[in-house]
Amino acid sequence: MNKTLFFRCIFSKIVGADRFSSMEDVILKAGWRHNMDNISRTSAYFHFYRHHPEIKWAFLASMESRNAGYNMCDLKSPQLITLLEEETRDHMFLAYERANWLIFRDAYPQLLLYHFSKLENRPLFRSLDRWGVSQFMIEEWEHFWVEKDGDRLLKALIINEQNVIQEPILKHPLYKKKVFRSLLFWVEECLHFSTVLFPTINGNLYGSSVTSFRNVDARIDFGKRLAHILFHTDLYPHFLLFARKVEHTGSRKDYERFMKKPFYSQTPMLRWAFPIVEHHIHTRRDWSQEAVIKDEWFMDSEPGKPVHLTEWFVQKQIQLQWASLMKKI
Repeated sequence: MNKTLFFRCIFSKIVGADRFSSMEDVILKAGWRHNMDNISRTSAYFHFYRHHPEIKWAFLASMESRNAGYNMCDLKSPQLITLLEEETRDHMFLAYERANWLIFRDAYPQLLLYHFSKLENRPLFRSLDRWGVSQFMIEEWEHFWVEKDGDRLLKALIINEQNVIQEPILKHPLYKKKVFRSLLFWVEECLHFSTVLFPTINGNLYGSSVTSFRNVDARIDFGKRLAHILFHTDLYPHFLLFARKVEHTGSRKDYERFMKKPFYSQTPMLRWAFPIVEHHIHTRRDWSQEAVIKDEWFMDSEPGKPVHLTEWFVQKQIQLQWASLMKKI
């Protein structure tokens, strides 16, 4: 068996396609299969990263996807069931789910085209336009192929993902009214309940928070700060070990059980809590043809305050329980 066929066979186990499938068939089948829900997306990102560790964004996407699953399952926790009306919780779930579905639908063909480019030993990124990928990312992949600038590609993919969801999610009339302009979302931002956490099997939590979530510049800066934490020399091995050892279920018990004083926030597993959502896209625009690409998006972000958040997490969970108790009273 030649080298190309060998790697096609190995990767077919990841994408779930026959080893003799065409490139287009693999991308179609893999995109459908792995974009089923938050669990499948998280797994697909991480499996890709393990085979192509030079694409750092794939690991970041996997860990952010874990957090999206935790946030979804929080909506089925006793505390939020008490605090929020069912309609509000449904809209918030759909906002999380739709955003992550859109990002995966856009990003996964890019990852697979990179895989096939390595197999063929030539860039195939011009084919990305048939998958609706922005001209911005086609040019960035071609730049990476020549220059091997992994940090720039990481930033480019962060820039892309946040612009991909800006119009269909952040500016969608339903989500604007029911989620992002709601009093609840404002309170969440002030209390930093919407924080991305990177867990470890020694029980420590690291991460960062974002305010002004509706602002694309703020979210891009947030993504860069998260990447700085995730790939920090001292912390990266711990995050990688957690991702390898702990299967993602969506429940915060995935990492709460490792804490020195286990704290269980009573979030269920995602596939027990939510049905599969069928998504559709009616129109698709190239965001990079309508937006101004800002130089600052490619600049390094300041790491900010210390990122160890274990005690912070416990205190915030206690606050949430107290708020739930007061609502009942």
